[in-house]
Amino acid sequence: MRRPAPSLFTLWAAASMSGVAAFSPSVATTRARLATTKLNVDGPPPGTKLVSNKKEVIFDGNRFYETGLEEDDCIPSQEYCPIDPATGEPIRLTVEEKERMFLDALQSYYVSGRQVMDDAEFDMLKEDLAWNGSEVVALNRKETMYLSAMQAFTRGEPILSDQEFDALRDELKEEGSQIAVSKEPKCYIDTGICKATFKRDFFRSNLLYFPLISIFGIAWLGLGYELLGGGINPLILGVLGLPVIITGAKSITDTFIFPDNLIAYGPCPSCGAENRVYFGDILGVEGFGKQASIKCGNCKEVINVQRQSLRASSLPKND
Repeated sequence: MRRPAPSLFTLWAAASMSGVAAFSPSVATTRARLATTKLNVDGPPPGTKLVSNKKEVIFDGNRFYETGLEEDDCIPSQEYCPIDPATGEPIRLTVEEKERMFLDALQSYYVSGRQVMDDAEFDMLKEDLAWNGSEVVALNRKETMYLSAMQAFTRGEPILSDQEFDALRDELKEEGSQIAVSKEPKCYIDTGICKATFKRDFFRSNLLYFPLISIFGIAWLGLGYELLGGGINPLILGVLGLPVIITGAKSITDTFIFPDNLIAYGPCPSCGAENRVYFGDILGVEGFGKQASIKCGNCKEVINVQRQSLRASSLPKND
């Protein structure tokens, strides 16, 4: 008995099943591949700290959890943290604030003999700045000599003459040393006195000569026109007379109008607002001499400014 010939549908189904078998991996092969595949799901090293929503988060190797510290919290075991006298809590400072405290402590000890912090606290602050890469903790030879001279002068045993000390101070100022001069306002805790350094205002000082220079310039051009009859260019005539005009205007201004004048500007030691002060007389009216006493336009605090050093200081808080 002959078998019936397979239908076209039967042949197509058989071909499809053989293709699936040829291209489908076996269960054993799939398990082998999964067994040899290792997913890279390792987390950060244990002890890693992150900040999430201003909260400190630490990874212990298995999980993340909050340490309970805020972003601005200071850890005394890891950095220098002054104590807030009002709350008794440690305060986190910026590197700039720590540098200012370090310089204030140095200058208070060597210049006036006052110790604003104990040795252990000062050493901790110095070590913190050194770890942060601050350059103020490394004093050069001139800065060390300057502080030693200030300390010896305070004890009444000067090691440098006035001329030598002034020359050393001027060298440090030209080099931009923060030991010899500090332009930022600073306050001493024990006395409540705040200090800052003013600078000469050369622009406004030169403006004092402008009225006479203008008058002399117009007179010179008018006189030249009358004498020469316009035979020379006014621009050339003005350039030729410029040395005489400036010399005459400066001499008369410094002698009769604004004698012994000096204009300085700088931050208020208490609030930091910019202030200006004029030393000298005005048309015979006596003004500030060696020391000027002005009132800050912002905080209304009285500021005493020394003419020679341009050092500005506030009054003691207990006055």
